[in-house]
Amino acid sequence: MSESGGTKAIIAALSANLGIAVTKFIAFLLTGSSAMLAESVHSLADSGNQLLLILGGRRARRQADPEHPFGYGQVRYFYAFLVAIVLFSLGGLFALFEAWEKYRDPHPIEGWQWVPVAVLLAAMVMEGASLRTAVHEARLHSVGGWWRFIRTSRSPELPVVLLEDSGAILGLLFALFGVAMTIVTGDGRWDAVGSGAIGLLLVIIAVVLARETRSLLLGEAATPAHVAAIREALVGDGVQTVIHLRTMHLGPEDLLVAAKIGVPAASTAADVAAAIDAAETRVREAVPLARLIYLEPDLSRGT
Repeated sequence: MSESGGTKAIIAALSANLGIAVTKFIAFLLTGSSAMLAESVHSLADSGNQLLLILGGRRARRQADPEHPFGYGQVRYFYAFLVAIVLFSLGGLFALFEAWEKYRDPHPIEGWQWVPVAVLLAAMVMEGASLRTAVHEARLHSVGGWWRFIRTSRSPELPVVLLEDSGAILGLLFALFGVAMTIVTGDGRWDAVGSGAIGLLLVIIAVVLARETRSLLLGEAATPAHVAAIREALVGDGVQTVIHLRTMHLGPEDLLVAAKIGVPAASTAADVAAAIDAAETRVREAVPLARLIYLEPDLSRGT
């Protein structure tokens, strides 16, 4: 997936969340709704997360140096992991704390009761537009459903935005339920229930994000389709077999390829060098992400 597609989705989500966060907080000040405060922090956390993803994308573009000879592509994975921490702590745990406080001391929504309902409905429209952009970008780069895309994508930004926007829509529904029930019954504990549901949702999303980005930080292999294409491209013009092949993503657009290849026993040093050069060219044509290629030649016995 190209970085531009993820950046477009991040900008759309950031624009929506900044406006939504301010609107929700004003609604909280007018009504004292616990769910509205939880949603305000939720949107604020999402806005901070999008800024982290943008920062990570910029830092990943730094050139390789002696200290980091393979470049800084994995910085994007690190910042995506920070997003999970922010969601868990600032978003999820705060919402759960606020729910507990409201449940211990319940009180009805004060002031203009229609304000939180109107704000939540407007937020759904804005979050829906952001989610639509993310879904459109995901469809350009996936052949399966959302979950398959999130599990298999080697680019962290778009899966993060998809999870955040999906969680935002569900969180708004939880908040709307809690606010509506509080208005109807006059029991502030429903407001606490809405806030608690938002907190649990954010914690679950944070755990999923942490799990996926942890795998990327540890160094994931190329996708099965790319591995098959690389293996097929290696054979030919002096390369008879692929003895073993290892791949690892150094970043979303940087793939390390290391392979042991079998060459004819009668090959000269010049033949082997030419075969390796030709194999590297074929691999880069088949999988442009394969920017770093290391090939170890070995003799094919019996030839």
